[in-house]
Amino acid sequence: MDITWLGHACFRMRGRDVTVLTDPPDPKSGHAISKTDASVVTISHDHPGHASLKSVGGDPVILRSPGEYEVKECLLTGLASFHDGERGKTRGKNTVFIIRLDNVVVGHLGDLGHAIDEAELEALGDIDVLLVPVTGPDVNLTAALAADVVHQFEPKVVVPMSFDPAAKEGVHRRFLQEMGVKDVQPVPKLSVARANLPQELQVVVLESRARE
Repeated sequence: MDITWLGHACFRMRGRDVTVLTDPPDPKSGHAISKTDASVVTISHDHPGHASLKSVGGDPVILRSPGEYEVKECLLTGLASFHDGERGKTRGKNTVFIIRLDNVVVGHLGDLGHAIDEAELEALGDIDVLLVPVTGPDVNLTAALAADVVHQFEPKVVVPMSFDPAAKEGVHRRFLQEMGVKDVQPVPKLSVARANLPQELQVVVLESRARE
């Protein structure tokens, strides 16, 4: 499977037979993407930066809510969560999507704003690749809480989203420090298979393919 970051919280996961697109943004939100075909689109919450189909092509299945789904050979689980640490009182609800594609399990946290309940973690099982928001407490997770959430899931690979690898200070730099990473070189895409998963946790920063 190839994972490409299209900007903000939008990722394309291209498997052998299925392409999953997460949180496609409305171009007017300031996060434009090029026209992209998909088999499945997951939407974590109803916000212009995460929930537009204007740039999505094909005839995709649209998933917007918690539940268990199967599209061709792709299994998806939507977990109810919140956009803040006050059970949604400030910013509302959020859906975490766990995507099982080509024998690899990817977790897309959307705009998660809190730690995950231990019972829910156990029910979800092992996560290979975790896509975690790193924007700060005004939007979702602090750097420290984002790192705590990563360690809760114990993935093999973590990819930060809504992320600026060139930042010399602020939440993005602090997240890397929390993860024990000094410098990281962005890469165009992440190609991952069950056979090539790292033994130790690896932080991978992707280049944004957002359309200017």
